[in-house]
Amino acid sequence: MAELKHRVVSANGIRIHLVEAGSGPLVLLIHGFPESWYSWRHQLHALADAGYRAAAIDVRGYGRSSAPSAIDEYRMTRHVGDNLSVVEALGEKTAIIVGHDWGSPIAANSALMRPDVFRACALLSVPYSPRGSRRPTESFRLMGGKEEFYIEYFQQPGRAEREIEPDVRSWLLGFYYSASGDASAPASGGTMATIAPGGRMRDRLTIPEKLPEWLSAEDLDFYVAEFERTGLTGGLNRYRNVDRDWEDLAVFAGQPITVPSLFIGGEKDGPTRWGGAAIANFNKTMPGLRGSHILSGCGHWVQQERSRETNKLLVDFVKGL
Repeated sequence: MAELKHRVVSANGIRIHLVEAGSGPLVLLIHGFPESWYSWRHQLHALADAGYRAAAIDVRGYGRSSAPSAIDEYRMTRHVGDNLSVVEALGEKTAIIVGHDWGSPIAANSALMRPDVFRACALLSVPYSPRGSRRPTESFRLMGGKEEFYIEYFQQPGRAEREIEPDVRSWLLGFYYSASGDASAPASGGTMATIAPGGRMRDRLTIPEKLPEWLSAEDLDFYVAEFERTGLTGGLNRYRNVDRDWEDLAVFAGQPITVPSLFIGGEKDGPTRWGGAAIANFNKTMPGLRGSHILSGCGHWVQQERSRETNKLLVDFVKGL
């Protein structure tokens, strides 16, 4: 099994912590919320064993990477700049980029803006959808209906933090489990994707009596320790830039991703299910698509819940380039 090496690089004017394994063509792994480089622990080994240099970063605001205080420092263009700078800091000119959850649109926009550097991309959970005509917060308001869509709930600085910070462990466990393929509907009714008027997201989370097979006690301890140390504001600030991103990316409105691409989603994953129309349009929005796979019974945490299937799909994709 390949050795995991930690390092910190200077990238785009900030500090980025990453973990790498193996040698060969670079595969850059971008995590989502509320996660870490550690979310790619299974893929780092699989890609290294297949002859690739796999590098999983802590996205800005997470782990040992810098956490700028200004909310607009988490806009999409900053994340794309971070990825470009990491590739350069690692002494490479190109990379295959892979993203999950928020890491998926970060990876997608990296490939969209700089196909000369990011020569292929794999997107997990969140399908690529080009910038639309409606401001994102307006769309989320419609999605919430009589309740509040969770991305709306995350918009106000400090609001979600106040429900999370008193007990990070139970909130993370509830969030991870409730978004997984193992969970059933919340006992309180409704869905974890919306918040009842005057309520909290925590009210819709289910705390399992025992951990699911894909999440060990050691895994949970790692995540809890990271977020008890850093807090979750850095991760939440990504959500607080959705309208700013819409403005910044106007020049790319309607543009497809042309590099070779792959999509992997979960049958029970909210973003994959909500993205049905986006998936149906892949022939136009991702004309270089090499495969689109929906894993039966899988929830949101695709590369952790179904590590073996994800590893095979990723390795087959990169080897086929």
